Amino acid sequence: MGGGLLAWLSASFSQSAPRWIALLALIADFLIVSNIWVNQGGVSLSAQNAWIEDVNYSWIPQFGMNFHLAMDGISLVMLSLTFFLGILSVLVSWKSIQKNLGFFHFNILWLLAGISGVFLAMDMMLFYFFWEIMLVPMYFVMVIWGHENSKYAGWKFFLFTQISGLMMLLSILGLYYYHGSQTGEYTFDYFKLLSNLPNGSTAFWLMCGFLAAFLVKLPALPFHSWLPDAYAESPSAGSIIIAGLMSKTAAYGLIRFVVPLFPEAAQSIAIPAILIGALAILYGAKLSYAQRNLKRLIAFSSFSHMGFILVGVFSFNMLAFQGVMMQMVAHGLSIAGLFIISEFIFERTGTLDMNEMGGFWKNMPNMGGFTLVFVMASLGLPGLANFVSEFLTLAGAWQYDVLLAVLATLGLIVSVTYSLRILQKIFHQSPSVKEWTLPDFNAREWLVMGSLTVAIIWLGLFPQSVIGTAQSAFDKMELIQMESQDQPQEIGMNEILIETNELSN
Repeated sequence: MGGGLLAWLSASFSQSAPRWIALLALIADFLIVSNIWVNQGGVSLSAQNAWIEDVNYSWIPQFGMNFHLAMDGISLVMLSLTFFLGILSVLVSWKSIQKNLGFFHFNILWLLAGISGVFLAMDMMLFYFFWEIMLVPMYFVMVIWGHENSKYAGWKFFLFTQISGLMMLLSILGLYYYHGSQTGEYTFDYFKLLSNLPNGSTAFWLMCGFLAAFLVKLPALPFHSWLPDAYAESPSAGSIIIAGLMSKTAAYGLIRFVVPLFPEAAQSIAIPAILIGALAILYGAKLSYAQRNLKRLIAFSSFSHMGFILVGVFSFNMLAFQGVMMQMVAHGLSIAGLFIISEFIFERTGTLDMNEMGGFWKNMPNMGGFTLVFVMASLGLPGLANFVSEFLTLAGAWQYDVLLAVLATLGLIVSVTYSLRILQKIFHQSPSVKEWTLPDFNAREWLVMGSLTVAIIWLGLFPQSVIGTAQSAFDKMELIQMESQDQPQEIGMNEILIETNELSN
């Protein structure tokens, strides 16, 4: 946040200063998190000591609010992804953003600060505070620096997320008063709330408030109508952050809050949730194939891939949760790569209409090669990170419900259609408007796409670097695999509560 204020103030002295301040601040954050990963996150943490860092200060004690931040393996992985994509967002915007540079980088850094807070907050009111912090700067980024219809997209995004966020706030307050009425202690502390959970209809309706916020932000069917406008009308930095990071805060919320806080209620909606996820995979692929605007195509492909998150979370076994963890990282990298490529094409051609493109491989073979990598990642080619995430998710879903797993697996087939369409329409079809003469990648673009490519190939070959880091957190939750497909209810949720309650003590 301090870097954002400094970037804003520095604009009055230098046009280039906000860019460099934002870039250096994010590099510093990334190095700090990388150092933690190397020194602590890379080792096998035990379930009894799953938390790498824990900071807890009194905030508003009269209302039971603390400034409580804690980092485990899941948080560590997501923070690393946040700062990595943040660095790339600044680099991608280096030339395309020319107005109000100080305010732009202020909003980008505060947006990333809100996302980081979501991944760390262990006080429910603090979590809501960071959840709302994400909203305002993203709205400004979208409306001020977006494309032609950015104001409409911004208001749509704001209303969807604000209304659903208020529903989550009501559920947080419900948990607060329920715990207070049962124990005499009114608190928003996550670990204390875990020690006395509601059940029955109370748990179901409180869970619905959280689901409203998370399913809208993911987004899930049928709450996705804000997505194509927001993704397509945002500047590329905004698209990268919404698709690559903000949607992951929703996936994180499902893992961190919905399943542990409402275990029985979550089990009761598992089949409908997996079905919605499977249908979103197929429906999103259909919508993606029908688009002629490149960013809208990528937006709907992101919606399709987010269906795997729902399938994995509500399969309730360790294999599926490992797949969800990998999907959050792999999708963040691959969707960022595709949006960055769309930005580089827009900078050269001034259009996102694929019907006006064609024959780009002749002039831009390097761009074509990188596009091929991320298109192959999107369709789940073995050897790339997305294949690992989708395989683990579907293998976990198979253990829970074979029919729904088969339905979700069809998404691997239909994703080929829209993924290959990107290559065919942009790089190989004959130009329908004119013969394009375009420059290939420069050094900055090589750096951005090269780093993303290395990351997605590395995780495809060595996924344990992510799974192993997050494993202690999953062990802490004791999300054990089901022994039989015929007994999906035997999931060990009591063990989740026992193990997590030990942490609060």
